[in-house]
This record gives sequence, structure tokens and C-alpha cells, in this order.
Amino acid sequence: MSKNPSPSSLDALKALPLPQQLLHWAARRPDAVALRQKEYGVWQPISWSAYAQQARWFGLGLLRLGLRPGQAVAVLSENRKEWVFAQLGAALVRGVTAGVYPTSPAEEIEHLLALSDAPVIVCEDQEQLDKVLSIRDRLPHLHTIVLIDSRGLRRYDRTGMIDFDEVVALGRRFEADEPAAAAAATVGPALDDIGLIVFTSGSTGRPKAAMMSWRGLGTAARGLNSVLGCREGDSLVSYLPLCHMGEQMFSLHIPVAFGAVVNFAESLRTVQDDLRELSPRIFFGVPRIWEKFHAAIQNKLREAGGLRLWLYERAMRSLAHDAGVPRAQWSWLQRARWAVWYVLILRSLLNYLGLRGCRVAVSAAAPIAPEVLRFFRVLGVPIREAYGMTEASGATTMQPGDDSPVGTVGVPYPGVEVQLADDGEILIRGEVVFRGYLKNDEATREAIDAEGWLHTGDIGRWEDSPSKNAPAGRELRIVDRKKDIMITAGGKNITPSEIENAMRFSPFIKEAVAIADRRHFVSALIQIDFETVSKWSEEKGLVYTTFRSLVELPQVRELVQREVDTANARMPQVQQVRKFHLLTKELDHDDGEVTATMKVRRKAVFEKYAQVIEEIYV
Repeated sequence: MSKNPSPSSLDALKALPLPQQLLHWAARRPDAVALRQKEYGVWQPISWSAYAQQARWFGLGLLRLGLRPGQAVAVLSENRKEWVFAQLGAALVRGVTAGVYPTSPAEEIEHLLALSDAPVIVCEDQEQLDKVLSIRDRLPHLHTIVLIDSRGLRRYDRTGMIDFDEVVALGRRFEADEPAAAAAATVGPALDDIGLIVFTSGSTGRPKAAMMSWRGLGTAARGLNSVLGCREGDSLVSYLPLCHMGEQMFSLHIPVAFGAVVNFAESLRTVQDDLRELSPRIFFGVPRIWEKFHAAIQNKLREAGGLRLWLYERAMRSLAHDAGVPRAQWSWLQRARWAVWYVLILRSLLNYLGLRGCRVAVSAAAPIAPEVLRFFRVLGVPIREAYGMTEASGATTMQPGDDSPVGTVGVPYPGVEVQLADDGEILIRGEVVFRGYLKNDEATREAIDAEGWLHTGDIGRWEDSPSKNAPAGRELRIVDRKKDIMITAGGKNITPSEIENAMRFSPFIKEAVAIADRRHFVSALIQIDFETVSKWSEEKGLVYTTFRSLVELPQVRELVQREVDTANARMPQVQQVRKFHLLTKELDHDDGEVTATMKVRRKAVFEKYAQVIEEIYV
């Protein structure tokens, strides 16, 4: 059963960096489950004592391989137990982890490894190893490659390579042979040490390396949890890349600080199956995940048809008004109405998503369409929006309750100051602010001013809030990125994220890139959701062979036009999309069109499709 740690225990943990918090739980609850990872279809539990032991031995093994305090250990892998063993093991011997997105192409990996000067990289498998081997000759500081899964490497030259388990074995022998030296070497870092290097998404240029302190990361975790209320034994699912600051909070910093259980999903593709098995109490998703869940429900019900589809459509219409009213303020009639629809259809949809037991759901990292938020509120999953950035240790504000207005991002946590500059730019100050960009003092000075304020580059405004948990009765609302706001030829300010979110609410549209700057009307480049549109096309008996051939079907264009018209009906006339172009290929990280976190690189896309854009306005 979940329970809260005693106040004295929490106070003690506040004074400890994350690696020492792990040792605390290993001593306090050695046999309790800390992690689960699925192997051959079965969830395998890992206790707090085993978690700490594996991390400690891995850290000691790194010392045997020549790692020195302050040096970086890069990790190139999907989420799995070895990822966190490597991170906390490196931290226990005062190393610094630098996570690299497993979707990154070799050229980007080279830039990130050169930036961090990492002498060691942990690679998940042959696919990731091949990328590193293609650039190793240009990275003189890189001397060791640690392999988690070495299958398929029998014919490889293994010079400079070592298996993950062998590193652990080195550490185990170190501890057995020299217990006093091993204990002294794993006392862990100080609060003000740099504990993590997080590479920015690089949506406007090459990624930068943000240096995060253990103090800032701990303050952020406690602040976020002051709203989440994560407790000992609560279950969370780890599936977004651990290189992402948000996933770091939900997979490491909050669970280790508060004793929760982390379950490593098999992959991003299986996350819905994993959710159905685990039914987590807390779930964090970026907007694209919530959009995919929404699309999955639409697809499932369209396939089912008949009574189930009719019940769903009636429920949505019946409860649409109630979605705008906090559940705590519902009348008995509203509660009764929802209960009836819950029994008839909503319960099965929540079971399908795996979120029936979810106590707190969070969306962050990018704007999300209000329609998506209202949809999940109707279902009974009131998503709370949070706001933050890598350079502020993740989220710095979050909606304090379910009574927050749809579309706001809440209030600052204790210890975090937020104010708006004269032009509306959001400024953040506090321990959560990063320590600077590695090897880039100029960019650091541009980001943090002389008074310690972090300039986020986001435009926001304060908005009245009825929430009883909102100080001064107001919450923050994000307008858009400062650099992304467009001005039409008629002088109207356009917020592209609002237009794009409205388009992506359609299950048939995966990505939209709005165009309006110095133009007479708004247009968009639209990428279909291949999975959803292909199913729709098969139902209609349409024939296609490739992504391009599907897009070029006139019936598909008509489908997208109807979805655009529906989105336009919800927007002011000045923001309505009058023309669009359907992309004949998916936007791709390897082509430089999106970042590793799937954020659109607008400049690159506009340059690549310049001729197409000009033809739209002919």
C-alpha cells in the first residue's frame, strides 16, 4: 500500500543529492520494488537494494576504466534499467551523465560527444554502436564503448569495447578486493556539483549542452511533486527518452526522492499495452502522446461502429458542457449523468487506454490543443498542464488542481520566481536555473541576465483563475515562442501553435506547420497520420502502395480539407487556414526537419519547401 514517508525522512532526503537518496531507500526499504522491466513478456522486479548495488558496482567499474570525477559518461539507449544504473553509478563516483537521443543520426552524436568530451559511452545495441563506430576516429577523447546488448557483434573488432555486465563485474571485484577504497569512492556528489548534462532540442540551431546541478534538480523534483503528490509505492511508466528533462523528472528524480516504482515500457510502440497492464497512478505525456491516444480511441470506435460508436457520440455530446466545469463543482445531476455514461462506455475507453487508475495526468514540453484537454476531461482524465524548459530543470509551473482553466499552465512552485518582461517574455529565477551552457559562455550570458533571471524566449500572460490553489487568483498562460509569433501582411499577430494544435486535434493529421509571416492569409504544410489515414483508406476500398501514393489520392485530400474546415470553424477568421499543401513524405529527424524530440525546425522546413510555399500564394 502507498504511504507517505515521515516528515523527518523527507527532511533528511532534501539535503541529499539524488545518488545518496538512492542509497537511503536501499537502506530503508531494501526488499521493496523500485523498478520493473519486461523480459520475455514478464515484468521482472528490481528491489531498491539491487538498484543501488548495480549502480554502485557500475560506478566502481567506470573508475577501473579510468573515469575521473567531473568527466562525462554518455548514454545512447532506449529507456531501460541499465540507463539508470549507468546514470546513478556514474553519479556515485562523481561523474556526469550526458544522455543522447537514440534516434540521433551519427553526425549529431558526434557533435554532442565532442561537446561533452565524454571518454565513455554506453550503447544499447548494434544499431547504436554502428553510429558511434562511424565517428569514433574523430573523437580522440572517447576511449571506451560499453555495450548493453552485444548480440550480432561476433565479427566486430572489440578493441575499446566492453560489455555492461563486465563493467559491473569490475566494480564488484573492486569492492571485494578493496572495500574501504570502494566505500570512499562512492560517497556521491555534493549538492552544488554538476550532475547532468542535457542537450537542448536544437530547434533553432545545433543543440547546446545545459549543465544541471543536483541542487537545482532536487528543488525541481520537490516542487513538481508538491502538486503531483507522488508517494511511496506509486507506479509510474518510463517510456519517453531519458535524455528529455521531463522524463528525467518522472523516471528518476521524483521516484527516487519519494520512493515510487518505475516501470520501463517495452517501447514507445507498446506503451498503451504496458499502460493497460500497469494502470499507473501518475502519467506524464507530451502533447503528441495525448493526441495519439485520442486518435487511437477514434480509430477503435470507428472500427467497432454500431452501438458502441453511437454510445460514444451521445456521451461526448451529453458531457461536452460538463468538461468546462471542475468536477468538484459538479451538481448532483452532472455527477449522475457522468456516472451513467461511465458505466455505458467511458469505463471501457479508460480501460483501453490503461488510465482508469490514474490519479494525476500531466502534459508538458509543448502546447496542447484545448480540444484534446476537454476530450480527456469528459473521459475522466483531467490532464494538468505544466510549463518549463531544460534550462530550468524541467517544469517550473503546473496547474494546481482540476479547477484550473483549460489552457493555463498553473503557478510557480515554492522556491521558483516567475515574472513577465515588458514584452511579455517569461523570466524564471531560482535554484532550478541551470549553471550555464558547456563551452558556450556567450550563449549563457544571453540566457541568464545579471540579476539571475533566465530568459525563456516564451511569451506569456497572467490570467484570472477560479482555482482555490492559485495565489492571487491568477495562472500563467503561454502564448507562443517569441521567435515564432508571425505578423501578417495586414499587421495581425498570429500565434502558429494555436493553429497547428487545432489541426492536430484531427486523428488524420499528424503534423501541421502554419505559414503567415508577411502573408495575406494563413496557409499550412500538413503531414497526414499514416496509420490512421491508411486504415480509413482501406475501409473505403482505396488502393495505394506508399506514403506518397496515399497522400496523392484525391479522396485523401478531400478528407483533410474536411478536417481543416472543422478546425477553422473553431478559430477566429484571421487564423483560419485558407490553403494547405500535403507533404508527400514524413518530416524526419535525419533530414533535419524535426528535432530528436519531434519539434519542427521551422527555418529548415521553410527553406526546404520554399518553392511549395510560394506556389501556395500564387
